[in-house]
Amino acid sequence: MEDIIKKQIDRELTIVSNEQTAYKVFKMVLKGDTSLFTAPGQFINIKLPGFYLRRPISVSDYDSEGLTIIYKVVGNGTDYLSTMKAGDTLSCLMGLGNGFSVEACGDHVLLVGGGVGTPPMYGLAKALIGMGKKVSVVLGFNSAADVFYEEEFKALGKESGGIEVRVATVDGSYGTKGFVTDCLEGLDDITDYCACGPMPMLKALYRYYDGKKCGQLSFEERMGCGFGACVGCSISTNSGFKKVCKDGPVFSSEDVML
Repeated sequence: MEDIIKKQIDRELTIVSNEQTAYKVFKMVLKGDTSLFTAPGQFINIKLPGFYLRRPISVSDYDSEGLTIIYKVVGNGTDYLSTMKAGDTLSCLMGLGNGFSVEACGDHVLLVGGGVGTPPMYGLAKALIGMGKKVSVVLGFNSAADVFYEEEFKALGKESGGIEVRVATVDGSYGTKGFVTDCLEGLDDITDYCACGPMPMLKALYRYYDGKKCGQLSFEERMGCGFGACVGCSISTNSGFKKVCKDGPVFSSEDVML
C-alpha cells in the first residue's frame, strides 16, 4: 500500500519557515511540487518520524512553487511539527479531498471560518476575488489570543475597495461576543456561503440559513489514511454514507444531515 501511495500522490516538501502566529497556532510555508492541487479547500496528510498515523492539515494557500499550512498544536504529532525548522523535509500526501467549487458560488459569497477552520477560507477568498466575486468574511475564535489572519483577509480586497471581516470570540475579549452566527446581521444580500470549522459551528450555520441560502460545508474529522481506504471518517448524508477524506471534506448543505 505504501508503495502505491508513493507512486501516486506522495511528495517531499521542504520547510521554508515555521512560525507561531497565535496561541498554539503555527504558520508553515513549504516549497515543492503542488501540481496535484486543483481547488481551495483540499488538504495534505503529513508523515512525521516516529508517528504511525499521518496528520491531515488543510492548505491555506498554494501556488506553483509551494504552499502554506496553518495548524494548531493539539497533541504530540502537531507538537513535534511545531519544532521543525527551515530546511527540514516532510513526506506529504498531496491534493487530497475535493475542495470548494468556486464555479458554483454566486456574486456575493460569505466565508465563515471557525478556529483552525479559518485557513482554507483564505485560499478560497483569493480565488473568489480573482473571479470578481464580492466576499464577506466572518471568523470565530475562543478568545483574543486565538485570533489570526484577520488582517490578511482584509489585505486581500484592498485593490477592489476592501472586504468586510467580522470576528467573534466566545469570551468577548475581541470583536463580537459570542459565535459566528452573532455576526451575520446585515449580510442578507449574500448569494451563498462557504464554511469550515467545528461541527457545532457548521450545525449552527446550517440551521441559521435553514435552506434559504446554498452552502458548501467543509468537515473536520479524524482520519486514518486520508484517501478513502480505511473508512474511518465516514459520515451519514442524504445520499448515503460518504468519506470525508475522499468524497469531502466539502459537502453541499443540501446533501448533509445536520
